[in-house]
Amino acid sequence: MGLFDVFKKKSNDEQNIKDTTNDANENQDVVKEDEVSSDESNSVDIETSDDNDVSQEKFTDGLEKSRTTFGDRLNQLFANFRSVDEEFFEDLEDTLIESDVGFEMAVNLTDQLRDEVKLQNAKSRDEVQNVIIQKMINIYDENGDDENPDIHFASEGPTVILFVGVNGVGKTTTIGKMANMYKNAGKKVLLAAADTFRAGAIQQLDEWAKRDGVDIVKKEEQSDPSAVVYEAVHKAKDENYDILFVDTAGRLQNKVNLMNELAKMKKVLTREIPDAPHEVLLVLDSTTGQNALSQAKLFKETTAVSGIVLTKLDGTAKGGIVLAIRNELHLPVKYVGLGEKVTDLRKFDANDFIYGLFKGLIK
Repeated sequence: MGLFDVFKKKSNDEQNIKDTTNDANENQDVVKEDEVSSDESNSVDIETSDDNDVSQEKFTDGLEKSRTTFGDRLNQLFANFRSVDEEFFEDLEDTLIESDVGFEMAVNLTDQLRDEVKLQNAKSRDEVQNVIIQKMINIYDENGDDENPDIHFASEGPTVILFVGVNGVGKTTTIGKMANMYKNAGKKVLLAAADTFRAGAIQQLDEWAKRDGVDIVKKEEQSDPSAVVYEAVHKAKDENYDILFVDTAGRLQNKVNLMNELAKMKKVLTREIPDAPHEVLLVLDSTTGQNALSQAKLFKETTAVSGIVLTKLDGTAKGGIVLAIRNELHLPVKYVGLGEKVTDLRKFDANDFIYGLFKGLIK
C-alpha cells in the first residue's frame, strides 16, 4: 500500500470515527451496529499497539504549525483561482518553494502537475488541490523506495554511532535523548565527548550522562578528539557496551579541518572495529528550513552520512523540509524531535509524517 493509500485510509477511518460518534448521540442501538462493522473493517488498526497510536498523535500535533501554514498558503493560492493556466502554475511553484519543499521538488512537482491536472480533468479548486497533495505524496513515496529509516546495529560487539552537525542544532541534546531511549530499552550505553573545541560541549554531554545514568569518556577542552574516540572505543569493546555514541565538533566554517578531523576519527574507529561507524547521523535544526538543506549538502560532501535527525520539528512551520531532504539528498530521516521532553525524540515514520503534514487538506 502506497503512502497516499495509507493517508486516505487514515483520513477515512478518522471520519468514520466521527460519524460513529455523531450517530451515538442519536441512537445507541445504531452505535453498537456501527462499532461491530468498524471492528471488522479496521481489524489491522485495532491490532496496532498503543505506541503506534501515540506516535501518530505525536506527529499530528508536532506538525500542526507546518500543516496550518501550508494550508494557509494553499488558501492564498486559490483565493483568486479562476482556471488552471500558466500563471497558476507559476504561483504554485512559488508557493511550494515558500513551503520549504525545496526548489528541485517544487519545479519537478509543478511540471508533473501540468500533465496530471489534464489527465484527471481537474477543474474546480478542490479537485486541483487534491491532485497537488496526491502528487506531492506520490513523489515523496517514490523517492524513498530504497530508504531504510532503521538504525543499523552491529552483528556483534558495540554499535558505534557518530553524530555530526553544526553548533546549535541540538546535537548534544539529541545524543542525550537517544542515550536515554536505548538505556531504557535495556542497552548498555557509552558516550564519547569528542567535541572538545566548543566551550561547554563536554560539560553539557556530561550532564546528560549523569541524567541518563550512562557512562562517558571525556578529556579536557582542546584535547585531540581522536584521542577521546580511541579511549572510548577500547572501553566499549573491553567492557561489553552495546552502543557507543560519539559527539563531534560542528565547525563547518572550516570545512577542510572538519573533514580531516572526521576522517581521523573514522580511521581510529575502523582500526578497532572494522565496520564502524555503523551510522553517521547528521543532526539538523528544522526551523532553519532551506539552510538546513544547505548544511546537509555540505556535510554529505565531507563524510558518509547515513541518516538525518531533525530537531525542533514541532516548533516550526517548515516541516516541508523533510520532502526536500528525501527528494534532493536521498537520505533517510531516522529520528525527529517533536517536543522538549526527553521522550519527545521519536523514530521517524513516513506514514505518520504524511498524515500529520496533510491531514484535513484533502477536500
